[in-house]
Amino acid sequence: MSGAALRDAGATAATLAPLVLHVVYRFDTGGLENGVVNLINHMPEGAYRHLVVAMTEVAPAFAARVRKPGVVFEQLNQPPGHAWRLYPRIIALLRRHAPAVVHTRNLAALEAQVPAAWAGVPARVHGEHGRDVDDLDGSSRKYQWVRRAYSPFVHRYVALSQDLERYLTGRVGIAPRRVVQIYNGVDAGRFHPAPDAGPQPLAGCPFDRGRHWVVGTVGRMQTVKNQPLLAQAFVRALELAPALRESLRLVMVGDGPLRAQCTALLEAAGIADLAWLPGERTDVPDVMRALNCFVLPSLAEGISNTILEAMSTAIAVVATDVGGNAELVAHGRSGLVVPASDIDALATSLVQLAQDPARAAAFGREGRREVETRFSLQAMVAAYQGLYDRLLARGQ
Repeated sequence: MSGAALRDAGATAATLAPLVLHVVYRFDTGGLENGVVNLINHMPEGAYRHLVVAMTEVAPAFAARVRKPGVVFEQLNQPPGHAWRLYPRIIALLRRHAPAVVHTRNLAALEAQVPAAWAGVPARVHGEHGRDVDDLDGSSRKYQWVRRAYSPFVHRYVALSQDLERYLTGRVGIAPRRVVQIYNGVDAGRFHPAPDAGPQPLAGCPFDRGRHWVVGTVGRMQTVKNQPLLAQAFVRALELAPALRESLRLVMVGDGPLRAQCTALLEAAGIADLAWLPGERTDVPDVMRALNCFVLPSLAEGISNTILEAMSTAIAVVATDVGGNAELVAHGRSGLVVPASDIDALATSLVQLAQDPARAAAFGREGRREVETRFSLQAMVAAYQGLYDRLLARGQ
């Protein structure tokens, strides 16, 4: 290569935007991963470049949701157990790409902070997005100790909710000055209310919100999301108000180990024909617009993307009082918050809203206003960009 060519190459490298290396356990359908997609797609051009590393694997169909050109994906195929055997590969990857920022998310990716520190990455960020599936109340001393042990390698923590911020600064013992709380944002253009012209039919769905009052949920059907609670509450709601059998319908979108259990509960109650469980769908905005009410029956949460998506779609929300749910849903104003695992409380809430659709619609309008003022995608992206900028300006 000529001297001129070398100078041109050096100038190009010098003008490249800093690289953020995002580390997740698995890059596939999920709220955490959806947040990464939104952050990458909406970061201003020229601010940062992005590389996504999955400790296990990258799902190509989900990775295709990243629309920004030039984003690189790598998977490490980590076997079960500690990832220390992967450290040489991670260090080689870091030296090859020279990121300015390494941003790990949740406990399963936290250990990547060690090779990041070893490789001298200038800014190291760790995000806490939700509770660990086998430590839903955050009481595990082991998990607290593990987070404390890795804390010297992390420059700043991001807590997605006030609940998680309290966990980090309280039980884990991270200094408050090292923790930043940033809410998820939602794409209010993609998740918009149904048109004034009237409800639009959802492909494949036997119900529509013009003829029925449709309650629904969207998400992975796994233990922490607790969809059987909604199935049981739907059965109980029809027992409490039999007249609703003419109008009340249930939609449960998602796949996973709990799908068969939910189907069995509805079949045993003789109301399977009043419910629709289509499995996983890629048209989630259309699904939301087909609902009158969104329900999140989780046992634990960080900040729920699906709650924000429902609020943005201007539909009422009923959510269990776990994690950051009550930080999003203003009880009695944009929805209802009920105790976790309480079938009767959830069933009663469904009956109340189904019998008072005007109140439910008012909840939906207020939820949309909350999204526009407090949970915009632009605000979330600006907060992360500002954090990266500050860390790189200070050197740590």
